[in-house]
Amino acid sequence: MPEKYLEGILGQLRRAGLVRSQRGVDGGYWLSRPGRTISLADVVRAVDGPLATVHGLPAQEIAHEGEAAALPRVWVALRASVRGVLENVTLADVVSGRLPADVEDLTTAPGAWESR
Repeated sequence: MPEKYLEGILGQLRRAGLVRSQRGVDGGYWLSRPGRTISLADVVRAVDGPLATVHGLPAQEIAHEGEAAALPRVWVALRASVRGVLENVTLADVVSGRLPADVEDLTTAPGAWESR
């Protein structure tokens, strides 16, 4: 990974309050709080912004008419599903390799590992 790219990500995490930094010989980056209190949603929001947008807008701000009128509810449901996973998995979960049971269950659903 290019150093400048990594520094950019670490800067975004620092501005979001997820990591702290120190300059100098003994410098570096550290989590600003325990990994068990930092969700993957916190990290994704810090680096990429809102969890699910449509054309760069919040899902609830997208209006469709006619046959597509139900689509805003689909986008909101998608965002709620993504949030349900990412807000319930912490950095500590990932490092330990132990995911919450409800998230682990999603990985065993038929077709879960298919990329279609």
